[in-house]
Amino acid sequence: MEVLKFFSLYLFVCCFYVISNLNNGVEASHKVYKELQSESAVNVKQLHRTGYHFQPPKNWINDPNGVMHYNGIYHVFYQHNPKGAVWGNIIWAHSVSKDMVNWEALEPAICPSEHFDINGCWSGSATILPDNTPVLLYTGIDPQHNQVQNYAIPANLSDPYLRKWIKPADNPVAVADETMNKTAFRDPSTAWKIDGHWRMVVGSRRKNRGIAHLYRSRDFKKWTKAKHPLHSVAKTGMWECVDFFPVSLTGEAAPDASAFGPNVKHVIKVSLDVTRFEYYTLGTYFPARDKYLVDKGSVDGWDGLRLDYGNYYASKSFIDPIKNRRIIWGWTNESDTPQDDVKKGWAGIQTIPRKVWLDPNRKQLLLWPIEEIETLRTQNVKLSNQELKLGEHVEVKGITAAQADVEVTFFIPSLDKAEPFDPSWTNPQDLCGQKGSTVQGGVGPFGLLTLASEKLEEYTPVFFRLFKGQDKHVVLLCSDAGSSSLRKVGLYKPSFAGFVDVDLADKKKLSLRSLIDNSMVESFGAGGKTCITSRVYPTLAVFDDAHLFVFNNGTEKITADVEAWSMRKPNKMNN
Repeated sequence: MEVLKFFSLYLFVCCFYVISNLNNGVEASHKVYKELQSESAVNVKQLHRTGYHFQPPKNWINDPNGVMHYNGIYHVFYQHNPKGAVWGNIIWAHSVSKDMVNWEALEPAICPSEHFDINGCWSGSATILPDNTPVLLYTGIDPQHNQVQNYAIPANLSDPYLRKWIKPADNPVAVADETMNKTAFRDPSTAWKIDGHWRMVVGSRRKNRGIAHLYRSRDFKKWTKAKHPLHSVAKTGMWECVDFFPVSLTGEAAPDASAFGPNVKHVIKVSLDVTRFEYYTLGTYFPARDKYLVDKGSVDGWDGLRLDYGNYYASKSFIDPIKNRRIIWGWTNESDTPQDDVKKGWAGIQTIPRKVWLDPNRKQLLLWPIEEIETLRTQNVKLSNQELKLGEHVEVKGITAAQADVEVTFFIPSLDKAEPFDPSWTNPQDLCGQKGSTVQGGVGPFGLLTLASEKLEEYTPVFFRLFKGQDKHVVLLCSDAGSSSLRKVGLYKPSFAGFVDVDLADKKKLSLRSLIDNSMVESFGAGGKTCITSRVYPTLAVFDDAHLFVFNNGTEKITADVEAWSMRKPNKMNN
């Protein structure tokens, strides 16, 4: 407790300031709740705080900013409020790890202190230069509440933890010109270099058009805006946390950030401030013109592909040179955190880091939890060839159901009973709301009842449902929070869902993995083709009173192979 008090005091001294009057053109999601700011932690048993997901000791967390591996250490810089469990007073907090499982909190990396960031140090990225110098690019809020792009460098490269950072006097390095919206210009990306020029993109909007402005530099200090954006799309609103990177056509290894040509595709991922969801497209990058062209057939807008179809936002990717993989990391939007959790002094969770690579079908990305998380597995149970008839649910016993890792393979004897698919069902989330886990179907719903109370007064179902489409069967994956809590007021309990692009004609089976962590359920369908993150706040299904079931509510009998593990807490989680 004394350590927490010292850490809180340090943050307060380092970062003392108040953001006010942010209505000057800045999106309403950045709202300051002064009445909920506090410097003191409350030492109480916290029902909904996760056990093995990344969280600071206390207070608000949002976007992972610069994420990088440097000289044997993983670094995550994240948006943090040192004074309370709501958004405001934003700094760059800093934690380090050797395995992305155990984390040690350090002093803040960047705090408001100069004219170019005095009203806030917002999101950005990390880039490692060819001479092995890391640079942080970030958005600062100036005295006029304009958003400007700045950079910071380590004060001492011999410090393995890079504890202190310097803001050079030539900041800001990119300022919105007279044609741009100065209060909608933020979140510089990781930079890449081709033909002697560095490039980065910065998210923006013009009226309701989302924009990824492109900037070039020879020395990483003076940046010039390109005549044309790298990409933009009408009617999508503000683009936040734009990520741009290549993926290999030939395997899971991560290409260098500057790779282009016939062996790679490129990805643009944007976080939509209007919807609070993300979407991405696959396409081709032409460096000579600095233009990105979306693949034919790839939906470029709100209804496009998502990295995650649930409560997931502001993701950031980086290359892990140790295992030659690209890792992506997101945050759960905490606008719906119960007020009692806020008053206890915390809000915000980051997902488990995920490896990302191109599906062999070249039409989408695949995401999977990093293998290091499996070091937290303890007690193990298996159910083999478990038959599930209509209306049956079977408990998975012998593990800690509130904190678990579960892998299931469902075998489907026949697809004949699948319901006809209506072509008007274009929105999977709406379809999940209509066809929930209790609505009897032909093939499905079948899946898991996570964070369930003993008598099923509360449960969060994660399930598949199959439909007979025109050309092939349509697979829906749902994570439905509607029954997750008995609390009636003040909770957002959506039915999250996504379609799963699989062909069941040859192998009539589907896999599901769910990482369950007290108030967090991260699910991965069909090997990572469709991912859904849900935040839920049960009142009965907590700690030892949480249960896990496998179920079927379809008329077609289903068989399941289940393997599950209890998950222990990391030895260090910023404590």
